[in-house]
Amino acid sequence: MSRTIYDLIGLFAGVCFILALKGLSHPKTARRGNKIGALGATIAMLVVFFYANEGSSLPLNNLGWILGAIAVGALVGVPAARKVQMTQMPQLVALFNGVGGGAAALVAIVEYLHLGDTATTAEVIFTVFTVIVGCVSFSGSIITFMKLQELMTTRPVVFPGGRFVIAGTLVAVLGVAVWVVTALGTTPLLVLAGLSLLFGVLFVLPVGGADVPIVISLLNAFTGLTVAASGYVLDSVLLIIAGTLVGASGTILTRLMAEAMGRSLFGTLFGAFTAKPQDTSGVAEDRPVRSGSPDDVAILLNYARRVVIVPGFGLAVAQAQHTVRELADLMISKGIDVAYGIHPVAGRMPGHMNVLLAEANVPYDQLLEMDEVNPTFGQTDVAIVIGANDVVNPAAQNTPGCPIYGMPILEVSNAANVIFLKRSMRPGFAGIENELLYDPKTMLLFGDAKASLTKVVGALKAL
Repeated sequence: MSRTIYDLIGLFAGVCFILALKGLSHPKTARRGNKIGALGATIAMLVVFFYANEGSSLPLNNLGWILGAIAVGALVGVPAARKVQMTQMPQLVALFNGVGGGAAALVAIVEYLHLGDTATTAEVIFTVFTVIVGCVSFSGSIITFMKLQELMTTRPVVFPGGRFVIAGTLVAVLGVAVWVVTALGTTPLLVLAGLSLLFGVLFVLPVGGADVPIVISLLNAFTGLTVAASGYVLDSVLLIIAGTLVGASGTILTRLMAEAMGRSLFGTLFGAFTAKPQDTSGVAEDRPVRSGSPDDVAILLNYARRVVIVPGFGLAVAQAQHTVRELADLMISKGIDVAYGIHPVAGRMPGHMNVLLAEANVPYDQLLEMDEVNPTFGQTDVAIVIGANDVVNPAAQNTPGCPIYGMPILEVSNAANVIFLKRSMRPGFAGIENELLYDPKTMLLFGDAKASLTKVVGALKAL
């Protein structure tokens, strides 16, 4: 295969990636976009086996190792993707993204060793960039995985002088990078990789659980940049196109999510170092709340004219999306206006709730973004909050210094009645109390969301 044909096929795969991103921008076309992206990735993988650079079949020199690696990856990846629960999807995304960044860094190191003294200054610079960003993406993604999986605390991890340690590590990374470019050699490159891995850990530790989705998006952009840089080192137009698309889209998504959280990206990453300590005295665990039964909820819904359903991570945990769709259809059959209020960072990753509700074939026109639904809460008779907490917590508006202060929220407190479906009084992912739970117009329905909603559906049918 000539280089011209190889580049043209790579260009076609790049067009597939662009069309995939376009399709993924809307729920109606997301499935088609995903298939187009998979087609582009398959073409990109297969074309490597048939490309020979000036008569040398370089990619096929270690065909056995390549096929073995693909087999191992398939044996791990396919079962993981098929068996993963929707509640664990964010962790899987974070983990796979980290593996991509780490792979790009390893490829850059191997190529650096292969080039040796023949490497140009530009190739060394791009190699250094790939190693730094790839290692940061890998170790940072591992920490986000551990936070999401609750293998470690979801709260910001800060320690005395932490900001200075992070700054010092970054300076060391940049210093060693200059050392690699000027002195060359394997030792400084491995030192650079180690320091970059350390910086990735320190970079993510201060981020609280509520901000983890933003960090996942940022690290995804990092991985894209590493792939693009490695494409330059490997002289691969295909990698440059794919990496640039991932880096650009991830950067745009990160900016949009930071805006949705109502804070700067810097504040999201390092705000824990300047946050004021929270006064937890007086948070009485025996404060009275108004709890109800499924029959109470059904009666309230039966006489409502407009109901807004606010899904959260608890909906995913209970796998209650089909039951909530059944409840919504039942209310619509009774002439009740029903909508879903979707917060941009609800759940544990961007678009989590949209994907979850799409599984239950919820009509897209019922899904309202935060800016659309907030003005309607004043005319809403009942707001049903299913497993969400931080995205409806008034502390984001009236408690300066709390981890979510300044984050735009779904203003369910403006509804005439609020129903909270919760397993317990445990705080949300940000780890702070929600005063709305103690509001006299709030009714709590304790228990598994799916079981509770099933009982509400049965009681509402009986009315």
